Amino acid sequence: MLLEAVRDGSGGIAELAEEFGVSESTIRRDLASLAGAGHVVRTYGGALDTERSPLEKDREHAAAKDAIAREAAALVRDGEVVLLDAGTTTGRLARHLAHREGLTVVTNGVTAIRELAGFPGIDLIVLGGRLRHSDEAILGESVLAQLRHISPDRVFLGADGVVAGRGLCCPSLEQSVVKHAMLHAGAEAYVLADHSQLDQAPFSYWTPLDREYRLITDEPRVDVMFPQFAQSVILAGGPGIVGGAAHHG
Repeated sequence: MLLEAVRDGSGGIAELAEEFGVSESTIRRDLASLAGAGHVVRTYGGALDTERSPLEKDREHAAAKDAIAREAAALVRDGEVVLLDAGTTTGRLARHLAHREGLTVVTNGVTAIRELAGFPGIDLIVLGGRLRHSDEAILGESVLAQLRHISPDRVFLGADGVVAGRGLCCPSLEQSVVKHAMLHAGAEAYVLADHSQLDQAPFSYWTPLDREYRLITDEPRVDVMFPQFAQSVILAGGPGIVGGAAHHG
């Protein structure tokens, strides 16, 4: 009921308390529980919003996501084992890989599974666990256990936000743990983030970027606007890597 009210636009603490006939402190506790589960997002100024659906996310900055996905796909060589995180941009990456031959793709993302399921040239390995419906990610201890047995050539991680020195911002603690295991599973690690996600922290959970990685983004002025990323950037649609060695998060 409370989540439905927030989705309907009743975002103020006092307004919600009055609507449900409870104290503001009770509303705050309930909202904290919803935020912990990733259903509610605290935005600037304390306002409330709900986590967007995968379809809503995919429609936002669609051209940028597709450019990033194409750039990422160009890095993948025939015969490689690729690990794809759940997410809309990684789902688009899966679409760009679907017609390839001889690739093994390991994923916990329902979007990627949909994109690749009908292509026999892709050896598709699905990480099994519990489905988080709000972002169609498969999570849990079983996913972590399976990741310990995989050593992919490349890992591609999605992002709701990425902050240099802090890492990837995640909607749930469980998801942040799975992303961290993925980050360290492969030989090469990449973060896919469009311009709207750079230096943004919409949630309270984090995956530390505590190994070398490359950031693939569409922001053409990333070296000026976000110099903290300049040494790790691959610019989608651009001339290539901006700067030199990969950034350490």
